[in-house]
Amino acid sequence: MKNIRRILILMAMPLFFGCNDDYLDQVPDDRLTFEGTFAQRKTAERYLANVYSQMPSEMAQRYTTSNNSGPWTGGSDEAEYVWSFHMGNFLNQANWNATTQEVSNLWSNFYRGIRSASTFIANIDKCKDCTPAIKEQYTAEARVLRAYYYYNIMRSWGPTILMGETPIPPDANLKEIGLKRNNIDEVAQYIVSELDIAAEKLKGINFQGSNAGRMSRPFAMVIKEKTLLFAASPLYNGNKDLSALVGQEGENLIPQNYDANKWTLAANAAKAIIDDYVPNTFSLYKEYNNDGSYNPYLSTRNVMTVDYNDEIIYALPQGDNAYHYDVTPYHLGEANEIRAAGGLSVTQEMVDAYFTANGRSIDDPQSGYQESGFSNFQAPYDFTARRTYNQWINREPRFYVGVTYNESLWFNRNYGDVITTTWYGGNSGRQAGTNDYPPTGYIVRKNLPIVPWYNNDRSIPVFRLAEVYLDYVEALNESSPGNADILKYLNLIRERAGIPEYGSPELAVPAGQDAMRDAIHKERRVELAFESVRYFDARRWKIADQAFDGPFHGLDINARQEENFYNVIVFEERVFRPQDYLWPVPQDELNANPSLIQNPGW
Repeated sequence: MKNIRRILILMAMPLFFGCNDDYLDQVPDDRLTFEGTFAQRKTAERYLANVYSQMPSEMAQRYTTSNNSGPWTGGSDEAEYVWSFHMGNFLNQANWNATTQEVSNLWSNFYRGIRSASTFIANIDKCKDCTPAIKEQYTAEARVLRAYYYYNIMRSWGPTILMGETPIPPDANLKEIGLKRNNIDEVAQYIVSELDIAAEKLKGINFQGSNAGRMSRPFAMVIKEKTLLFAASPLYNGNKDLSALVGQEGENLIPQNYDANKWTLAANAAKAIIDDYVPNTFSLYKEYNNDGSYNPYLSTRNVMTVDYNDEIIYALPQGDNAYHYDVTPYHLGEANEIRAAGGLSVTQEMVDAYFTANGRSIDDPQSGYQESGFSNFQAPYDFTARRTYNQWINREPRFYVGVTYNESLWFNRNYGDVITTTWYGGNSGRQAGTNDYPPTGYIVRKNLPIVPWYNNDRSIPVFRLAEVYLDYVEALNESSPGNADILKYLNLIRERAGIPEYGSPELAVPAGQDAMRDAIHKERRVELAFESVRYFDARRWKIADQAFDGPFHGLDINARQEENFYNVIVFEERVFRPQDYLWPVPQDELNANPSLIQNPGW
């Protein structure tokens, strides 16, 4: 890991950065410096580090786009940021448009990465002290990065501009060049073809140990299957709601005819990862108790916090600690190491999405869910039973991994046994925190290691095997309903979560394709909660106008008596409009290139 950390440190060293925000701004401005830049391996590696620097670190979502991150958690039905400046709050209130700075920032950041990758690929052959093998590897890494940046644009903006292999000169007339948006199939095909080329070149190159954090063959294969999954999904596959999105010559940029084979391609791409790398390289992470019994709580908690464990397909070597601050409660009067903001708050809708301990949804009559009252209950992270609201007892282990609720033991016990209280008068409530408190009464808990909140010496998980399994079963259910692998891999997720598997004596197999689709969607929502997935899932399934629109609920954080805190109330009326399915092309890009087509509704 030292090598990639060295690269990341070098990212902070300026090297031919352009002075404009426009994505077509070329670096370096003085083209004569290319010879010197790429002549030596040392400076060529610095340039490659610049290409890496556009990778998003989604644990820095509080200040959206500061780390190329997006507002995916607070902008979905999972959570709410207490701070009004968070872009997720703009999305939730439809208070954003083509002139919103964060929109332009994300678009520009990814195109800047694309431009830098193309520049690197076009010039690395000039390196005099690079071996042919190093040139080939670095070129492949840059190809993966370029494809990854296109993937990030595709999933937000849809049909986008493919820039070609040759970097555009800095003095080019954009109107004369006539850049246009490619249709979604062309974009997906280009991304996939680039990843196929790179994956072949990276075959056999170590991506662990000192190379952790570099682009790898497994990373390329994951982005390929996810690109194909997006292309197969309802948003981009026969979506007649986007029939008005046409190119300069009147051609549809979103296919108007549904193609079932796209699901097959996505399923095959996901299965290729499983066939090549499971179980010898990657496997679902599991932990066991001292007596040898399986511990699902520790397994589902620590999969996110144990660096480079066997489930992690890719992780950033290091990131900032903004997220740690966001999810560590205020804890008035406690040690600074466990006292932060607790401002990233779980919605009641997400709380209700978790299964009960018997693996059923709370609206299932057999779930055993209780809406009111209190019981003595010992949470899986606690050492004793405590008075607990009945809605939170006997839930599945992932609930206790994901949610901090009122009167729960804080799981970092290195500074004493602290009980987190989130009601108005509690140590982490509105009265204590003033501006730092959970607006729903719940705080996100997942992906926080047992360290002081300001400790950022950890890797940042990006993709893990569980997501590939869930991508695979989703695509397979659409392309080959009833295929035995659907139940197999879906149940592997549930088994690791410590809940009954479908087809066990406790739980019947979902009957039919529609019921299985619903089961898969529910499993994804819980297993991948707070991992920047739900925002995109709801959009590509075309359910965001239902899931993200209307009243959102939480507990009554303003109640002066704790017993009234447990009343579920509406904390916000959210808005999701038809145009919100695709982000707007930034206005400054339209001004620079009038031939660009804006997304419908913007």
